[in-house]
Amino acid sequence: MPGPARRAFTVEADGGSRGNPGPAGYGAVVRDADGAVLAEDAAYVGVASNNVAEYRGLIAGLRAVRGLDPDAEVRVRMDSKLVVEQMSGRWKIKHPGMRELAAEAREVFPPGRVSYEWIPREKNKYADRLANEAMDAGRRGEQWRAEASRAEPAAGTGGAGTREGSGARREGGVRGEGAVRAEGGVRAEGTGKSATPAVGWGTDLGAPTTFLLLRHGETALTPQKRFSGTGGSDPELSATGRGQAAAAAGLLAARGTVQAVVSSPLRRCRETAAAAAGRLGLDIRVEDGLRETDFGAWEGLTFAEVRERHPEDLAEWLRSTKAAPSGGGESFAEVSRRVAVARDKLLARYAGRTVLLVTHVTPIKTLVRLALGAPPESLYRMELSPAGVSEVAYYADGHASVRLLNDTSHLR
Repeated sequence: MPGPARRAFTVEADGGSRGNPGPAGYGAVVRDADGAVLAEDAAYVGVASNNVAEYRGLIAGLRAVRGLDPDAEVRVRMDSKLVVEQMSGRWKIKHPGMRELAAEAREVFPPGRVSYEWIPREKNKYADRLANEAMDAGRRGEQWRAEASRAEPAAGTGGAGTREGSGARREGGVRGEGAVRAEGGVRAEGTGKSATPAVGWGTDLGAPTTFLLLRHGETALTPQKRFSGTGGSDPELSATGRGQAAAAAGLLAARGTVQAVVSSPLRRCRETAAAAAGRLGLDIRVEDGLRETDFGAWEGLTFAEVRERHPEDLAEWLRSTKAAPSGGGESFAEVSRRVAVARDKLLARYAGRTVLLVTHVTPIKTLVRLALGAPPESLYRMELSPAGVSEVAYYADGHASVRLLNDTSHLR
């Protein structure tokens, strides 16, 4: 006997870019079979093209439906002919970035469970308004937040963005199931309240400041596992490292939420940051506090060589974060203090925004440790790969949330 009929939902998605590429945002609305609005989402996605923004809105809407019912049937209605035709399989997708976004959209539901319909712009006003609200918020240095109540936009009204794209965002690579996340909380449509608190303890703390932490790509020293810090030869990226940087840049461009790029002053980080900034259309700010540990006399040596030449110093260094490498290097405790100063400076500068920090193993581990409130010894229990991505969100009450650690999926 046939199983029960699947629930049917409609997604209306839209997006725009003021400049193409330029400041971009998306909006997405989920309706039930009777046309009632169940959920909405919107976000400023940084500098992106119209098409990227449109795809991001599609993905956001599909993920919102999956949160409501992972077994659903979905009808997508959009006024982007490009996205509708490409996702329907009638137009070939030539641009590599568009292929990545289309693949991401197809992963949300199995084949055959989503259909696509083109609609005129005037029939997509709700999603259009959300996209423009998100772009307006981004222009003010803020992030879009759901309002307490929504009214259907009147016919003939809409936003002022140049549209051709829309997109979705996974905060920290994790999307909450059962509701759609708006900045500052997961909003249940019709209540005007957060269904699930942003931090988990019942307080709406607003949009967090989000640090995406990217370790630089490989250098010639990385596969040899040689100490490579501030006091060494300042090596450039290897060919492998440049490929890793390009892959990370593609991931960040597809995510679309990065609003600023900050780098350690060391060459390998600046080169990695340049790959990402080029894809994002952003400038690079250098922050000296994000530099790697100075390993003193151990620079350029392998662990075995250090054990052979400086056995007592190495043993003490492994016992205590207050111990410094031989020859006037920095202890992890000293690095922690300067990283904390850099963190506070960046939090003040980029409040409420999403920032890419391109740095090294020790600063990333330190930021994660401090966010968790973990003991100093936890530094020895984390592993970070070249071009791995981590994420920490900082809230208005001073608390932080680690959302991601050492994601390397873009390198596989």
